[in-house]
Amino acid sequence: MKIAIASGKGGTGKTTIASAMAFSVRGPVRLLDCDVEEPNSHFFIQPEIQRKEKVYSLVPTIDEALCTGCGECGRVCQFSAIVSLGKKTMAFNELCHSCGGCARICPTGAITEIQKEIGTLEIGAHGDVEFVAGRMDVGQAMSPPIIRATLRHAREEGLTLIDCPPGTSCPFVTAVKGCDAALLVTEPTPFGLHDLKLAVETLRVLGLPFAVAVNRSNEEQNRINEYCHEENIPLLLQIPEDRRVAEAYSRGEILTAVLPEMRAALAVLPERLAALSIERNLP
Repeated sequence: MKIAIASGKGGTGKTTIASAMAFSVRGPVRLLDCDVEEPNSHFFIQPEIQRKEKVYSLVPTIDEALCTGCGECGRVCQFSAIVSLGKKTMAFNELCHSCGGCARICPTGAITEIQKEIGTLEIGAHGDVEFVAGRMDVGQAMSPPIIRATLRHAREEGLTLIDCPPGTSCPFVTAVKGCDAALLVTEPTPFGLHDLKLAVETLRVLGLPFAVAVNRSNEEQNRINEYCHEENIPLLLQIPEDRRVAEAYSRGEILTAVLPEMRAALAVLPERLAALSIERNLP
Protein backbone atom coordinates (compact mmCIF):
# COMPACT_ATOMS: atom_id res chain seq x y z
CA MET A 1 0.00 0.00 0.00
CA LYS A 2 1.17 3.50 -0.85
CA ILE A 3 0.03 6.28 1.49
CA ALA A 4 0.61 9.96 0.71
CA ILE A 5 1.10 12.31 3.66
CA ALA A 6 0.18 15.65 2.14
CA SER A 7 -1.19 19.11 2.88
CA GLY A 8 -2.42 22.20 1.13
CA LYS A 9 0.27 24.39 2.72
CA GLY A 10 3.74 24.10 4.15
CA GLY A 11 4.57 23.86 7.84
CA THR A 12 1.57 21.81 8.94
CA GLY A 13 3.59 18.81 10.13
CA LYS A 14 3.69 16.34 7.21
CA THR A 15 7.25 15.29 7.93
CA THR A 16 6.56 15.12 11.67
CA ILE A 17 3.74 12.63 11.11
CA ALA A 18 5.40 10.71 8.25
CA SER A 19 8.61 10.06 10.20
CA ALA A 20 6.76 9.16 13.41
CA MET A 21 4.46 6.81 11.51
CA ALA A 22 7.43 5.12 9.83
CA PHE A 23 8.88 4.20 13.22
CA SER A 24 5.51 3.25 14.74
CA VAL A 25 4.16 0.69 12.26
CA ARG A 26 5.14 -2.95 12.53
CA GLY A 27 7.42 -4.56 9.98
CA PRO A 28 9.47 -2.99 7.20
CA VAL A 29 8.32 0.31 5.73
CA ARG A 30 9.78 2.57 3.05
CA LEU A 31 9.62 6.35 3.41
CA LEU A 32 9.94 8.39 0.22
CA ASP A 33 10.70 12.08 0.71
CA CYS A 34 9.15 13.67 -2.38
CA ASP A 35 9.41 17.24 -1.13
CA VAL A 36 12.40 17.47 -3.45
CA GLU A 37 12.84 21.25 -3.26
CA GLU A 38 13.50 21.09 0.49
CA PRO A 39 13.69 17.47 1.73
CA ASN A 40 14.10 17.20 5.50
CA SER A 41 12.85 13.74 6.51
CA HIS A 42 16.45 12.62 6.93
CA PHE A 43 16.81 14.84 10.00
CA PHE A 44 14.29 12.61 11.80
CA ILE A 45 14.89 9.24 10.15
CA GLN A 46 18.68 9.65 10.45
CA PRO A 47 19.36 6.95 7.84
CA GLU A 48 22.69 5.52 6.86
CA ILE A 49 22.94 6.60 3.21
CA GLN A 50 24.09 3.58 1.20
CA ARG A 51 24.16 5.03 -2.30
CA LYS A 52 23.21 8.00 -4.44
CA GLU A 53 21.68 8.09 -7.91
CA LYS A 54 21.64 10.95 -10.39
CA VAL A 55 18.32 12.02 -11.91
CA TYR A 56 18.15 13.20 -15.51
CA SER A 57 15.53 14.68 -17.80
CA LEU A 58 15.48 14.77 -21.60
CA VAL A 59 15.76 18.16 -23.29
CA PRO A 60 15.98 19.04 -26.99
CA THR A 61 19.11 20.01 -28.86
CA ILE A 62 18.93 21.48 -32.37
CA ASP A 63 21.13 20.75 -35.35
CA GLU A 64 21.13 24.10 -37.16
CA ALA A 65 22.42 22.49 -40.36
CA LEU A 66 19.25 20.39 -40.62
CA CYS A 67 16.75 22.91 -39.23
CA THR A 68 14.61 24.69 -41.86
CA GLY A 69 12.78 26.95 -39.40
CA CYS A 70 9.41 25.45 -40.32
CA GLY A 71 8.08 26.08 -36.78
CA GLU A 72 6.34 22.71 -36.35
CA CYS A 73 8.20 22.13 -33.09
CA GLY A 74 6.97 25.40 -31.62
CA ARG A 75 3.39 24.70 -32.65
CA VAL A 76 3.34 21.30 -30.95
CA CYS A 77 4.96 22.52 -27.70
CA GLN A 78 2.33 23.44 -25.11
CA PHE A 79 4.86 25.15 -22.83
CA SER A 80 6.63 27.51 -25.27
CA ALA A 81 9.88 25.68 -24.53
CA ILE A 82 10.93 25.80 -28.18
CA VAL A 83 10.26 28.52 -30.75
CA SER A 84 11.24 29.35 -34.31
CA LEU A 85 12.06 32.93 -35.27
CA GLY A 86 12.69 33.09 -38.98
CA LYS A 87 15.23 30.39 -39.71
CA LYS A 88 16.47 30.34 -36.12
CA THR A 89 15.05 27.78 -33.64
CA MET A 90 15.73 28.19 -29.93
CA ALA A 91 15.04 25.81 -27.03
CA PHE A 92 14.40 26.98 -23.46
CA ASN A 93 15.22 23.93 -21.37
CA GLU A 94 13.93 25.50 -18.13
CA LEU A 95 10.41 25.35 -19.60
CA CYS A 96 10.75 21.89 -21.15
CA HIS A 97 8.53 19.10 -19.76
CA SER A 98 10.43 16.35 -21.63
CA CYS A 99 7.41 15.16 -23.62
CA GLY A 100 9.51 14.53 -26.73
CA GLY A 101 6.90 16.01 -29.05
CA CYS A 102 9.27 18.39 -30.79
CA ALA A 103 11.74 15.63 -31.69
CA ARG A 104 8.97 13.41 -33.02
CA ILE A 105 7.30 16.03 -35.18
CA CYS A 106 10.45 17.58 -36.71
CA PRO A 107 10.27 16.72 -40.45
CA THR A 108 14.05 16.95 -41.00
CA GLY A 109 15.26 15.20 -37.84
CA ALA A 110 17.01 18.36 -36.67
CA ILE A 111 15.91 17.87 -33.04
CA THR A 112 17.31 15.16 -30.79
CA GLU A 113 16.95 14.68 -27.04
CA ILE A 114 19.89 14.69 -24.64
CA GLN A 115 20.12 14.00 -20.92
CA LYS A 116 20.29 16.89 -18.48
CA GLU A 117 21.18 16.31 -14.82
CA ILE A 118 18.49 17.80 -12.56
CA GLY A 119 18.78 16.13 -9.17
CA THR A 120 19.93 13.30 -6.91
CA LEU A 121 18.34 10.42 -5.03
CA GLU A 122 19.74 9.49 -1.62
CA ILE A 123 19.00 5.88 -0.62
CA GLY A 124 19.56 4.37 2.78
CA ALA A 125 17.93 2.84 5.86
CA HIS A 126 17.54 3.06 9.62
CA GLY A 127 16.52 -0.27 11.11
CA ASP A 128 13.30 -1.46 9.48
CA VAL A 129 12.75 1.95 7.86
CA GLU A 130 14.01 2.08 4.27
CA PHE A 131 14.58 5.63 3.07
CA VAL A 132 14.71 7.38 -0.30
CA ALA A 133 14.90 11.15 -0.68
CA GLY A 134 14.83 13.16 -3.89
CA ARG A 135 16.80 16.39 -3.99
CA MET A 136 16.52 18.91 -6.82
CA ASP A 137 19.70 20.63 -7.99
CA VAL A 138 19.99 24.36 -7.34
CA GLY A 139 18.75 26.39 -10.29
CA GLN A 140 16.38 23.76 -11.68
CA ALA A 141 12.74 24.64 -12.28
CA MET A 142 10.94 21.32 -12.78
CA SER A 143 10.48 19.10 -9.72
CA PRO A 144 7.99 16.48 -11.07
CA PRO A 145 10.69 14.43 -12.90
CA ILE A 146 12.63 14.05 -9.63
CA ILE A 147 9.43 13.20 -7.76
CA ARG A 148 8.62 10.49 -10.32
CA ALA A 149 12.15 9.09 -10.00
CA THR A 150 11.70 8.93 -6.22
CA LEU A 151 8.30 7.25 -6.53
CA ARG A 152 9.80 4.47 -8.66
CA HIS A 153 11.43 3.24 -5.43
CA ALA A 154 8.08 2.47 -3.79
CA ARG A 155 7.82 -1.04 -2.37
CA GLU A 156 6.09 -3.56 -4.61
CA GLU A 157 4.77 -5.25 -1.47
CA GLY A 158 4.26 -3.88 2.00
CA LEU A 159 3.92 -0.26 3.07
CA THR A 160 5.30 2.87 1.42
CA LEU A 161 4.86 6.30 3.01
CA ILE A 162 5.24 9.33 0.76
CA ASP A 163 6.16 12.68 2.30
CA CYS A 164 4.63 14.99 -0.32
CA PRO A 165 5.45 18.55 -1.35
CA PRO A 166 3.03 21.18 0.00
CA GLY A 167 0.35 22.91 -2.03
CA THR A 168 -1.98 21.63 -4.72
CA SER A 169 0.04 22.31 -7.90
CA CYS A 170 1.90 19.92 -10.22
CA PRO A 171 4.40 18.59 -7.60
CA PHE A 172 1.53 17.72 -5.22
CA VAL A 173 -0.47 15.97 -7.95
CA THR A 174 2.61 14.08 -9.17
CA ALA A 175 3.32 12.78 -5.65
CA VAL A 176 -0.22 11.67 -4.74
CA LYS A 177 -1.25 10.28 -8.11
CA GLY A 178 -1.11 6.50 -8.03
CA CYS A 179 -1.30 6.27 -4.24
CA ASP A 180 -3.92 4.10 -2.53
CA ALA A 181 -4.92 6.77 0.00
CA ALA A 182 -3.83 10.12 1.38
CA LEU A 183 -3.60 11.64 4.84
CA LEU A 184 -4.06 15.41 4.70
CA VAL A 185 -2.24 17.15 7.54
CA THR A 186 -3.57 20.53 8.61
CA GLU A 187 -3.63 22.95 11.52
CA PRO A 188 -6.59 24.66 13.26
CA THR A 189 -6.01 28.10 11.77
CA PRO A 190 -7.83 30.08 9.06
CA PHE A 191 -4.93 29.49 6.65
CA GLY A 192 -4.88 25.81 7.51
CA LEU A 193 -8.61 25.46 6.81
CA HIS A 194 -8.42 27.44 3.56
CA ASP A 195 -5.61 25.32 2.13
CA LEU A 196 -7.14 22.09 3.44
CA LYS A 197 -10.23 22.84 1.35
CA LEU A 198 -8.05 23.27 -1.75
CA ALA A 199 -6.33 19.93 -1.09
CA VAL A 200 -9.68 18.20 -0.51
CA GLU A 201 -11.05 19.53 -3.80
CA THR A 202 -7.94 18.32 -5.63
CA LEU A 203 -8.07 14.80 -4.18
CA ARG A 204 -11.76 14.53 -4.96
CA VAL A 205 -11.04 15.38 -8.60
CA LEU A 206 -8.31 12.71 -8.60
CA GLY A 207 -10.70 10.21 -7.02
CA LEU A 208 -8.28 9.37 -4.20
CA PRO A 209 -9.63 8.29 -0.78
CA PHE A 210 -8.35 10.47 2.04
CA ALA A 211 -8.65 11.41 5.68
CA VAL A 212 -7.43 14.32 7.83
CA ALA A 213 -4.93 14.67 10.65
CA VAL A 214 -4.85 17.85 12.76
CA ASN A 215 -1.53 19.03 14.15
CA ARG A 216 -1.24 21.45 17.07
CA SER A 217 -4.81 20.67 18.03
CA ASN A 218 -6.43 21.97 21.21
CA GLU A 219 -9.33 20.60 23.20
CA GLU A 220 -11.73 23.29 22.04
CA GLN A 221 -13.98 22.67 19.07
CA ASN A 222 -12.24 24.20 16.08
CA ARG A 223 -13.13 25.01 12.49
CA ILE A 224 -11.26 21.98 11.13
CA ASN A 225 -13.42 19.61 13.16
CA GLU A 226 -16.56 21.40 12.00
CA TYR A 227 -15.48 21.31 8.36
CA CYS A 228 -14.65 17.58 8.46
CA HIS A 229 -18.01 16.86 10.08
CA GLU A 230 -19.91 18.90 7.49
CA GLU A 231 -18.03 17.31 4.57
CA ASN A 232 -18.14 13.76 6.03
CA ILE A 233 -14.33 13.53 6.01
CA PRO A 234 -12.75 11.04 8.45
CA LEU A 235 -10.62 12.79 11.05
CA LEU A 236 -8.19 10.05 12.08
CA LEU A 237 -5.58 11.81 14.19
CA GLN A 238 -5.20 14.86 16.41
CA ILE A 239 -1.78 15.80 17.75
CA PRO A 240 -2.07 18.06 20.79
CA GLU A 241 -0.52 21.50 20.89
CA ASP A 242 2.45 20.80 23.15
CA ARG A 243 5.67 22.76 23.50
CA ARG A 244 7.58 19.51 23.98
CA VAL A 245 6.78 18.52 20.39
CA ALA A 246 8.24 21.76 19.03
CA GLU A 247 11.35 21.34 21.18
CA ALA A 248 11.80 17.74 19.99
CA TYR A 249 11.38 18.89 16.39
CA SER A 250 14.12 21.48 16.83
CA ARG A 251 16.44 18.71 18.04
CA GLY A 252 15.61 16.40 15.14
CA GLU A 253 13.67 13.96 17.36
CA ILE A 254 10.51 12.19 16.26
CA LEU A 255 7.11 12.97 17.71
CA THR A 256 6.79 9.76 19.74
CA ALA A 257 10.03 10.49 21.60
CA VAL A 258 8.10 13.03 23.71
CA LEU A 259 4.55 11.75 23.17
CA PRO A 260 4.91 7.94 23.31
CA GLU A 261 1.16 7.65 23.81
CA MET A 262 0.73 8.66 20.14
CA ARG A 263 2.54 5.55 18.89
CA ALA A 264 -0.52 3.30 18.96
CA ALA A 265 -2.65 5.81 17.03
CA LEU A 266 0.07 6.25 14.41
CA ALA A 267 0.61 2.49 14.07
CA VAL A 268 -3.00 1.82 13.03
CA LEU A 269 -3.27 4.72 10.57
CA PRO A 270 -2.26 2.60 7.54
CA GLU A 271 -4.99 0.05 8.36
CA ARG A 272 -7.62 2.75 8.77
CA LEU A 273 -6.60 4.38 5.48
CA ALA A 274 -6.60 0.96 3.79
CA ALA A 275 -10.19 0.53 4.93
CA LEU A 276 -11.11 3.79 3.22
CA SER A 277 -9.43 2.60 0.01
CA ILE A 278 -11.25 -0.74 0.08
CA GLU A 279 -14.57 0.97 0.81
CA ARG A 280 -14.17 3.28 -2.18
CA ASN A 281 -13.42 0.33 -4.48
CA LEU A 282 -16.43 -1.71 -3.39
CA PRO A 283 -19.17 -2.01 -6.04
